[in-house]
Amino acid sequence: MASRQRSKSSECSSREEEDLYTSQQSLVLQFLCHVFLDDKIAKLLPVLLLKYQKRELITRAEILHIVDYDYHEHFLLMFKEVCKCMCLGFGIDIREIDPSGHRYVLLPILGLTYNRILSNDYKSITKIDLLIVILTIIFLKGNRASEEDIKEYLRKREMLPQKDHFVIEEPWKFITEDLVQAGYLEYRQVPKSDPAHYEFLWGPRAKAETSKMKVLEHLAKVNKRDPRSYTRLYEEALREESEAAHS
Repeated sequence: MASRQRSKSSECSSREEEDLYTSQQSLVLQFLCHVFLDDKIAKLLPVLLLKYQKRELITRAEILHIVDYDYHEHFLLMFKEVCKCMCLGFGIDIREIDPSGHRYVLLPILGLTYNRILSNDYKSITKIDLLIVILTIIFLKGNRASEEDIKEYLRKREMLPQKDHFVIEEPWKFITEDLVQAGYLEYRQVPKSDPAHYEFLWGPRAKAETSKMKVLEHLAKVNKRDPRSYTRLYEEALREESEAAHS
């Protein structure tokens, strides 16, 4: 009986892991289809990310000025694609708060502020994608992911098509130094490992800004699934919420 339960749990974990990699591929490919092939729209994303971090509103006029006024007739169609990318790619919702003035606010879905990792270039897109995926991998792997797990993901990622100006020159340095210094990741030696092995955990800023449930809901949204279909992850996220409510 116990053996059967362990086997079932292992199957679920393996299926969830495969699903995660599929979602990573689909996210990158979605960006390729809706953003990377349109440089004018891609140019808008870093601006929106900085507006989000500064908690500033953006207007339709500003958006059209950035992408080109030629988009005026097709604004709603273009804006729909931008909103989709901001939601699925970065966990950010764009809402109109002033219909007469066409002003929009950017709201957190994932809760992440991306403090100290944003810049005013295209690389912000890749940096945020890396952060979200690594936090998800850590959650999936039982709240700690080995150095090998993250390196394997990077190897798979390099096989996906990407434009040069979106590529981070030193992704490993960004992960092990920049994200650690920003407080989003903890990178440490596994206790008593000899030879030394290293692992990643959520850092204090990640724990303060987001939650397992938010990360799970984001993964489910990318895959167009119910969060409850990830049985093990959903139960763990519920436990965390219950513990937080009683602390």
